[in-house]
Amino acid sequence: MIMTTTFSHRLSPFLLGCAAALLLIGCGSPLHAQTVAVMVNGEPITNYDIEQRSKLTFLTTHKPADRQQVINELIDEKVKIKEGKKYGVDPTVSDLDQSFAAMSSRMRITPDQLTKSLESQGIRPDTLKARMKAEMVWTSLVRGRYKEKLMVGEKDVADKVKAEGNEKLQIDGTEYKMQPIVLIVPRGSPPAFQETRQKEAETYRARVTSCDEANSLFRSTPNATIRESVTKTTADLPEALRKVLDDMPIGHLTPPEVTKQGIEMVVLCARKPTTIDTPKKREIREKMYSEKYEKTQKAYLEEIRKAAMIEYRNH
Repeated sequence: MIMTTTFSHRLSPFLLGCAAALLLIGCGSPLHAQTVAVMVNGEPITNYDIEQRSKLTFLTTHKPADRQQVINELIDEKVKIKEGKKYGVDPTVSDLDQSFAAMSSRMRITPDQLTKSLESQGIRPDTLKARMKAEMVWTSLVRGRYKEKLMVGEKDVADKVKAEGNEKLQIDGTEYKMQPIVLIVPRGSPPAFQETRQKEAETYRARVTSCDEANSLFRSTPNATIRESVTKTTADLPEALRKVLDDMPIGHLTPPEVTKQGIEMVVLCARKPTTIDTPKKREIREKMYSEKYEKTQKAYLEEIRKAAMIEYRNH
């Protein structure tokens, strides 16, 4: 069974906590002890690996990491990575770099700055990337292999909502059909070029009055792209964007925004009333999914760990 995998670059609370703490605390210099502490399916975990992971864990707990707990975590990751390879789930260097960049972005710094922050605490960037890789593999593996088992039934959600005293399952909302547009600004372009593109965007905003016009215009405009239409509801969009979309005429463009790709806008193709799940219903569905995921991944990990060859050397 080979699984086709798209890796998410959303980060776990653990990794985000590590990232935030990097800017706040310091650690000592690393001890380069390459002695093997544990062999897992023929692969070594060295004392240096343990020291490195202990420092990373310290960033979030603010107290010395329990050595055996760190060893267990590293063993778990080794068996997860091996299981992932068995099913063709193996993140590339590019996948890891994107995940690393996503963390940097959340910290509002560059990947190079994150690397330097790690190194200043005596932590190799590869230590963090190894943790990211295991998390990416495991999430993709569990969701891919147990997709049906993790499904949350609508009736179960409705019953739970009613059991908690909330009779209402849906509320009035709005459905928006949109097409994102990007005026490309290559990385490293001078500020003057970006300003020129922003002026172009404003010119286009004044001209475009329908989705057809937008498609015709941006499919023939150099260094511009219009993506396939997407449909979102009130629940999917931030309040600021909802207000803009509610106040603008159909067929018009949103104000231009500067992003990593360039100057981005959205053309509003349609807007209509709809019903959406109440916040309570969404919250309960997410909670039920999380509980199923946690139970499933725990049993799966126990199963593959029992089958692993684990040999302790010295620790």
